[in-house]
Amino acid sequence: MTKNPIVPTIPFDEDGVHHGYLRLPYSRDDSAWGSVMIPITVIRNGNGPTALLTGGNHGDEYEGPVALQDLSISLSPEDITGQVIIVPAFNYPAFEAGTRTSPIDKGNLNRSFPGRPDGSVTEKIAHYFETVLIPLADIVLDFHSGGKTLDFVPFASAHVLEDKAQQEACVAAVNAFNAPYTAIMLEIDNVGMYDTAVEEKGKVFVTTELGGGGTSTARSIAIAKKGIRNVLRHAGIMQGDLEHSPTISLDMPDSDCFVFCEGNGMIEPVLDLGDDVAAGDVVARVWATDRTGVAPVEYHAKRSGILMARHFPGLIKSGDCLAVVADVV
Repeated sequence: MTKNPIVPTIPFDEDGVHHGYLRLPYSRDDSAWGSVMIPITVIRNGNGPTALLTGGNHGDEYEGPVALQDLSISLSPEDITGQVIIVPAFNYPAFEAGTRTSPIDKGNLNRSFPGRPDGSVTEKIAHYFETVLIPLADIVLDFHSGGKTLDFVPFASAHVLEDKAQQEACVAAVNAFNAPYTAIMLEIDNVGMYDTAVEEKGKVFVTTELGGGGTSTARSIAIAKKGIRNVLRHAGIMQGDLEHSPTISLDMPDSDCFVFCEGNGMIEPVLDLGDDVAAGDVVARVWATDRTGVAPVEYHAKRSGILMARHFPGLIKSGDCLAVVADVV
């Protein structure tokens, strides 16, 4: 079997704080024996649970990278029992470029699992996490937001799983994260996802969508920072009480939650994030951009709930997700 070429520059089995890299050899025009250097921190103190904390799965999402960089300098071994593995931007080529997918191979890391040890750069990163880091973990927290093309109400979520005991454990960890919104999320395209790779190994998994628009805010970063420490306390890695605020529970029970655009144009938002929606309500209008005197196309909600997500840029293309409506539980 081909061995994955990624080499960590730090140990996973020694106590203390270790800052380093996952070094992936990558021969290119400007560096024949070059490498992709993915920053990583491992903090360990004795035996106990292991948390794998990741951001930058998509390179234009920033709450995770900011909050995890902060954790890498603020968390001490004395604060924990067990191990915390911190990878602020694990699709590092995409993160450097500020793009959703890798500029090297156009790979979407969150659709590349289980990866290949002899594949593209993105596939090699996925394979290393699949075979080395995920097996080390008891609990995995992966930060997302809407990137440049979507905006969300800030939520943490778990997925519906066949193993109901595992689902219950994931939901408990999501509740511990304590975002302003908490969701049971329906994935419309879960093949090759990091989420799926983690869940198929029986691990506790928490994911988020904490905003969007290709940036972060003081509020969204504060939610991320609080959520990390709550999850570590929930897992028994850190001691102390959870920091809890009120949360609104959301459900995405079926594909009727999604509204897709069927033509190119310019969006006129009719509702803002968090607004109440009734089935049949107009959620947005799309205007022609190449002529005047043409009425906009109206897009309607298929179910009642709240506006959970919306397309972010002012222009939209056919097939883009225009809006997501979630049930309030």
